[in-house]
Amino acid sequence: MPKRHMPAGLIRRAEAALLAAGTLWAVSVTAGSDTASAAAAALWEALPLRVLRWELGDLWTRDGLSPAAALTLGEAPLLLAARPAVAELWSAREEAPAQEPEETVTVPVEETPLEAPAAADNGVTAKTLIPTDPSGYTVVGRTYISNSTDHALSVSDLEAPFAAELAADVPQLLILHTHGSEAYTPAGEPEVVWSGDHRTTDSRYNVVQVGDVIAETLGKAGISVLHDRTLYDYPSYAGAYDRALEAIQRYLAQYPSIRFILDVHRDAIEDGQGNQYKVVSQVDGVGTAAQMSIVVGSDGSGLPHPDWMENLRLAVAVQENALERYPTLMRPVLLRNSRYNQHTAAGALLVEVGAAGNAPEEAALAGRLFAERLAEVLRGKTGSDGF
Repeated sequence: MPKRHMPAGLIRRAEAALLAAGTLWAVSVTAGSDTASAAAAALWEALPLRVLRWELGDLWTRDGLSPAAALTLGEAPLLLAARPAVAELWSAREEAPAQEPEETVTVPVEETPLEAPAAADNGVTAKTLIPTDPSGYTVVGRTYISNSTDHALSVSDLEAPFAAELAADVPQLLILHTHGSEAYTPAGEPEVVWSGDHRTTDSRYNVVQVGDVIAETLGKAGISVLHDRTLYDYPSYAGAYDRALEAIQRYLAQYPSIRFILDVHRDAIEDGQGNQYKVVSQVDGVGTAAQMSIVVGSDGSGLPHPDWMENLRLAVAVQENALERYPTLMRPVLLRNSRYNQHTAAGALLVEVGAAGNAPEEAALAGRLFAERLAEVLRGKTGSDGF
């Protein structure tokens, strides 16, 4: 039988198709390579995997499974039939974002509890916590910093001016509550519907009310504020930081003038027997306010956070101003590994206003005093008059 030869034109078209396919593959592999050597290295790394997929008959499959996974699934028809489900699980695992820790627990390092009278008789023991020993802290002026990260802190770096400034456009500052249902202990027997342990959706008794006070005070000082009163921790506590981050990103996209972000929480402090107690600051001529803490995140968790030092400088500036006027209002600044969504702005802070044992009135007063000091610091940075 005579041999049949493939037409020369068809051979040339096949060769051209193969050449084009090879060229497209090479371009896709080397995309993003800055130099010829980097492109060659990328090709050298990808070629063996492509050859292995050719041998497996898996060259054009685009479900993201590795050659090893494809080889294993190909060993049995039952496993091969489950390949779409395995690929879906594989993709979900690869695309899952890193999770932020949900807790912002603040434990005193060496704070001395002083006996203090209660402003509102809500049956909770009141104490004033102040640091008395610099051991375990970084001290900048009046400010004590509890540093639980691996970052070494320099006093000169912390005393440098913070970068963020009020914008000429509005709004300028965003207030939100990642854990908005965190609540206080009212006096008497109010009709509170509790959604959890010291948590309620009733904004008369949770941290949203403190956000209202802060927003009103900043507004009177001439600072334009957006206050997001959404409860990102209700009905589900898990994932609150992820939901809050999505909201922050939407606000920043819609309002590029926002330079400062306050995430307002409250603490939870117990004695050795598990009993809640309140932390208070006696303010002469004003009343009894809840003590406050500023929490600053960092990149210690492995998530990118290039401006954490700017956030910390802002915290130190505000803390110094507040302690000059109210020596016991602020507990030590806490520098932590988690970001707490503060990577979204160079002027982002998490503030914890009082503890679960504090009365709502004490927390509201603390919010007003803090907002006055914050306004003075921010307006002073832009040359405006403060209080």
